[in-house]
Amino acid sequence: MRFALSPEQLDFGTSVRKLLDAGRTPAAVRAWAAGDPQPGRALIRQLGGAGVLGLAVGEQYGGVGAEPIDLVVAFVELGRAAAPGPLIETAAAIPALLQALPDQAGARRWLPAFADGTATGTLGMDATALDADTADVVLIAAGDRLSTGHRTGLVRSLDPARRLCTVAADEVVAAGDGVAEAIAAAFDYGALACAAQLLGAGRALLDAATGYAKQRKQFGRPIGEFQAIKQKLADVLIGLELAEPLLFRAALTMSEPTRTRDVSAAALACGDAAYRAARAALQVHGAIGYTAEYDLSLWLTRVPALRTAWGTPDLHRSRIARALRDEAERGTA
Repeated sequence: MRFALSPEQLDFGTSVRKLLDAGRTPAAVRAWAAGDPQPGRALIRQLGGAGVLGLAVGEQYGGVGAEPIDLVVAFVELGRAAAPGPLIETAAAIPALLQALPDQAGARRWLPAFADGTATGTLGMDATALDADTADVVLIAAGDRLSTGHRTGLVRSLDPARRLCTVAADEVVAAGDGVAEAIAAAFDYGALACAAQLLGAGRALLDAATGYAKQRKQFGRPIGEFQAIKQKLADVLIGLELAEPLLFRAALTMSEPTRTRDVSAAALACGDAAYRAARAALQVHGAIGYTAEYDLSLWLTRVPALRTAWGTPDLHRSRIARALRDEAERGTA
């Protein structure tokens, strides 16, 4: 199994990063948190025009029909930039859900607009959904039933730019055979994209901390020359480097029986690595890291929110344990 990206995938990641850098993403994130989604929606349309939002959408619905590893490449860059909006839902979870349903009416109805960035969607798997107040399509998945829905209220989030809303169901879109399996696929695709965003956010935090450690001086020397700072940042780098192969493996096994185990392993590793990066970045920056006006805050609030957005660490540990137990039982049967 190959865990290294191809030159084409590396070039694609670079192009996505350049697009996000040119889109003044931090300003769009702050506007989104303040209730003004227009800069963020403009960025989303640019991502759609570049094919980023159609990676998981089949060509018959106006998408690219790419492999999950290409989706991971894009979401690492989206996490590195802290891009706003329900991108996981629009570009990963909902396409996986609708295309796995026996009836493709929902895919024909919504996916073309998702792929080109002219519409966004959100998906609630409990009583809440991300950005349901601004999304064009609100879907609610419960058991073996998929419904459209509407926002009923706001829930305070760790990340002001992740606007959580309470939602209620409206029209039933699909129910019965095959729906529960489609919802499970949507969860795994959402968790995979979330893990990729966490890895990208962790890298952004490491870059910010490293850059600051080279500039900030104490006792006439850059603080990056002190051994304690070097060790802290080295630990962060090791965690991120070890998480990356697990993320790539999960992307490569999305159609394999080990999908659940591999996705949860990636979610755990990337979440832990990004959280370690956030703690280290805050400690290296000191008091300035606490200020909301400093861009570091965009990632410091994003990481803990994403870490539990698509399953808590305990949930993913239990999924891994259950998968390993089932594999052991099959091996001894």
